[in-house]
Amino acid sequence: MDVEKNEHQGGDPPIKREWRSPLRILAMGLVTIGFFISCLVPYAYLTAIIASNGRLFTEVSKVPATEVGLVFGTTDRVSGRENLYFRYRIEAAVRLWKAGKIKTVIVSGDNRTRYYNEPEKMRQALIDRGIPQDRIICDSAGLRTLDSVVRAKVIFGANPILFISQRFQNQRAIYLAKANGIEAFGYNARDVEAHVGLRTQIREIGARFKMWLDVNLLETRPRHLGERITLPR
Repeated sequence: MDVEKNEHQGGDPPIKREWRSPLRILAMGLVTIGFFISCLVPYAYLTAIIASNGRLFTEVSKVPATEVGLVFGTTDRVSGRENLYFRYRIEAAVRLWKAGKIKTVIVSGDNRTRYYNEPEKMRQALIDRGIPQDRIICDSAGLRTLDSVVRAKVIFGANPILFISQRFQNQRAIYLAKANGIEAFGYNARDVEAHVGLRTQIREIGARFKMWLDVNLLETRPRHLGERITLPR
């Protein structure tokens, strides 16, 4: 009786011994996953920078002449105020057009409802600034950067492509373009001041992680494809 009593007093109750191993396995699994993600997130962020090295331009004179420029969509207003990302991308596209660096502009963005149409807003802004409407093509299925990039080649037959957006998105777009066999360059539109664009910068960390997963693990394709569309020549 004394031996049995000491065994119960000196060790864990039987129910604790049953749970110790599964909990340890779970804890080790969570630590492993956390370590994997903590290493992969900065790696994914850097891969876009490396992929775009030597392919981004800030001076119009140094941009290689390309048949097609692709402007990535964003809304023109946020909470009733002007969206500077929108304005700066439009201004960048106009500079390239006037310098003769592009002959056709694809405006690619979200057209989720009749009341929200990024491509049409961009198209009208470009027309207002002097680009002929017959040289502007709307891609209303550019729901994500990946969709816009892949559709530019598969649907519109654009290759090479000059991406027109802020540096952070151009870097990611060029990574996606390379992964899909597209020759691409980027012209960096003026960026938004850090205190204004902080939320976008934080969101970009997650976007690059998703970018890496889409290419290397998930093999993600655009949500919508469709028939080939011929660009004006």
